[in-house]
Amino acid sequence: MTKQEFSFRLKNSSIEAVKFAERYITDKLTNDFKYNVIFTPGNDEEDFNKFDVYPEDDGIIKLNLTEIEVIDLLCRKNKIPVWIDICVLKSSRKITTFDLLCAGRYSNNEEEFYYNDSKSGPFGIKSPTFPIGYKEGEKFNLNKSIYLRKWHLMYFKIKRLCFKNP
Repeated sequence: MTKQEFSFRLKNSSIEAVKFAERYITDKLTNDFKYNVIFTPGNDEEDFNKFDVYPEDDGIIKLNLTEIEVIDLLCRKNKIPVWIDICVLKSSRKITTFDLLCAGRYSNNEEEFYYNDSKSGPFGIKSPTFPIGYKEGEKFNLNKSIYLRKWHLMYFKIKRLCFKNP
């Protein structure tokens, strides 16, 4: 996949993730985006020859990236992660920040991408992280659920340490 095509899908998925998040949150979201990229392990042994994997990325978290930085980081040899879960993480007056949870397997074969049924492959639009005690149908403020987000990032840091030191 070219960087231009990936950029198009990233932008569209970001806009769709904003629309989806607005069903659940009271925050005003802007169209100026930043991204946190969270790499997951890509060490499926049966698929080792089928996909490109980058073991050095396992558990790495890159914060506050621009669209260009995300594209440069995730487009490798015209291959991209086979799935990328995108969700709104937080908002400020000027910026909406997303989490991008990325597969560790890279491909340029669109048939390998997840979420192709929704024509957003490899992006899967996910809800914002619900606060503890969330009740269906009630909107919540993203910025007030900051403790939950901190636990979310801590989880990935602990997971990274466990993968680095088995």
